[in-house]
Amino acid sequence: MKKTLIAHSPDADDIFMYYAIKFGWVDMKDTKFDNIAEDIQTLNEKALRGEYEIVAISFALYPHIRDDYAPLRTAVSFGEGYGPKVIKKKGVKLKRNFKVALSGEHTTNAMLFRIAFPDARVTYMNFLEIEQAVLDGVVDAGVLIHESILTYDSELEVEREMWDIWQELAGKELPLPLGGMAISRSIALNKAIEYEETLTKAVQVARDHKNKLSQMLIERDLVRIDAATLDKYLELYANDESITLSDIQYKAINKLFEIGYKHGFYDTLVKVEDFMIPTQYKQLRDS
Repeated sequence: MKKTLIAHSPDADDIFMYYAIKFGWVDMKDTKFDNIAEDIQTLNEKALRGEYEIVAISFALYPHIRDDYAPLRTAVSFGEGYGPKVIKKKGVKLKRNFKVALSGEHTTNAMLFRIAFPDARVTYMNFLEIEQAVLDGVVDAGVLIHESILTYDSELEVEREMWDIWQELAGKELPLPLGGMAISRSIALNKAIEYEETLTKAVQVARDHKNKLSQMLIERDLVRIDAATLDKYLELYANDESITLSDIQYKAINKLFEIGYKHGFYDTLVKVEDFMIPTQYKQLRDS
């Protein structure tokens, strides 16, 4: 039996979308799944080095790894009227070259932030440390991601919503692409299709049994937030739109890549559809 490692972030939406597999509700023939949780920038960096076969990534990273990984159609997180937040201490007026903490060089929020605030002095740190760094005055501001967008300290306030920056750059009709999964091109095509189908089923089952799965995650201390916050958070980032990419989500990802290319973050303009796993292979083989 082949052992397959899935690397994802420790935030509640990734855990929720994977744990139908961990709890044995979804499986794959002749395959034993295991998982590892690491912060998103660590995952991005390891994807750049090709260390994991199946890995969660920031969408903004993908053009850099397009030759080695295919994006998966499932376990995706988008913002629709919400997203990461640029926060500061209440009442503080930020200078043009304020010092800011971001969660990683290759994150989607970092790319959009650097376009919107080209004069800011950027430092990178683990996303769990950003809120405290702002409170302690280590930095003037920080971009909060994951659950912290719902739970940040009352001494802080929002300077800019990443959603608003995205709308200014991309237009009013597109959701904000934040993160998804990628699979190594070293995996045989028929096996890659199986992995994608299994992971899609896991997200579907998680959504179908949201209340039960959420309760199990809380009882086992697998998430950092309480039940009410978890429920709200999952409806933001692990909702029914996370099960499989829609047409408008494809458009949003391509717009993100277009923006990144225009501002010099990528060496070429790519379209995400050109790099997906060709599922028609299975249809041809089975016909």
